[in-house]
Amino acid sequence: MGTIRTYPGLRHYLGTATDHVVHLSRGEVRRQGVGRSFWFRPNTVLSEVPATDQELPVLFHAITRDQQDVTVQANITYRFADPVLASRRLDFGIFPVADDGGQAKGREQAGVIVGQLAQSAAVDAVTALELAEALETGVARVREALTAGLRDDTRLSATGIEVLGVRVLAVRPEADVEKALQTPVRERLQAEADRATYERRAVAVERERAISENELASQIELATRRERLVAQEGANKQREASEAAAAALISSRAWAERRGIETDAKAAETRELGAAEAAKEAEIMQVYASLGRDVLTALALRDAAGALPAVGSITITPDLVSGLLGALADRGAAPPEDDGTAPASGRDAR
Repeated sequence: MGTIRTYPGLRHYLGTATDHVVHLSRGEVRRQGVGRSFWFRPNTVLSEVPATDQELPVLFHAITRDQQDVTVQANITYRFADPVLASRRLDFGIFPVADDGGQAKGREQAGVIVGQLAQSAAVDAVTALELAEALETGVARVREALTAGLRDDTRLSATGIEVLGVRVLAVRPEADVEKALQTPVRERLQAEADRATYERRAVAVERERAISENELASQIELATRRERLVAQEGANKQREASEAAAAALISSRAWAERRGIETDAKAAETRELGAAEAAKEAEIMQVYASLGRDVLTALALRDAAGALPAVGSITITPDLVSGLLGALADRGAAPPEDDGTAPASGRDAR
C-alpha cells in the first residue's frame, strides 16, 4: 500500500511496485500506474488495485448423480487485467478514508465473485457424474469445467478480472464412504502383504532347512573323519604294541639265549671243576686208603686243628700213650726211640 503524506492544502502519494494506483478527479482518471508518485488535492479519489497474481483456495461440497456428497478442493489463480475497470466495480479506495476507518474490501469482493463462479461450474460438472466416475476422473473433469467456465464468464470480464489457472487438488467423498471404498483395496493390499510375509517366511524356513542340512552334513563328515582318525590311531597303537611285543620277544629270546649260554658255560665249568675235585678226591682217597689208621688220625687232627681255637696246653695220659704203643706193636712197627722228651707219667707237658 502506498504512503500518503498530508501538507496544508495538498497531499503527496508515494506508490509501491505491487499496487496499481488510480487517481480520479471529478470522475475522470487523472493518473494511473504502478510505483507512481504525485501531488493531489483533497477533493480527489485514490484507489489501489493489486498488480500481483492472486491465489484463491476454494473448498466446497457437491452432490453426484447417485446422490453422494463429495468435497472438491481447488486453487484458482487470477489477476486484475483492467485495474481502472476493477477500481470502478470494486472497492479499492484508499483516499478519502471511509468514516468507519475500514480498509478497502476489493480483494475480498473479487475472491467471493471468483469462488462463487468456481463453485457453480464445479457443481454442474460433479452433478453429471456418479460417485465412481467422480473419484476416478473427477479431478480432470472439474478442472476442465472450471477453466472453461471462469475464462468465458462475462461477469469476470466486466469486473476486469482474468483467470490465469485452475488446479483441482482433490475430489473426495464423505469419510464413511471413503473408508468403505478403501476397505477392498486395503484388504487386497493386506492380503498381498500377508502373502509376501508368508513367502518371506517360507524362504526363511527353506534357508534354515538348507543351513540345518549343511550343518548336519558337516557334523556327519566330521564324525566320519573322527571315526577314521580313531581307527587310524587304534591301528597305529596296535602296530606300535605289536612292534613293541616283537621287540620284547626278540629281547627276551636274546636274553634267554644269553642266559642259556652262560648257564651252559657255568655248568660245563662246574662239571669240569667237579670232575677235577672228584679226581682229586679219588686220588686223595687212594692215598688215604694206603695209609694206616694212625696216619689218618694224625691227618684228621691236623685238619681239625686249623678249625679249633688256640690251645694253651695239652695233657697226654698214660692211657693214650699205652693205646698208641699197643697199636704200633700190633702193626709190627719198631718201638719209637726214646729221645728223652716224653714226659713222665702223670706230668703235664707244655
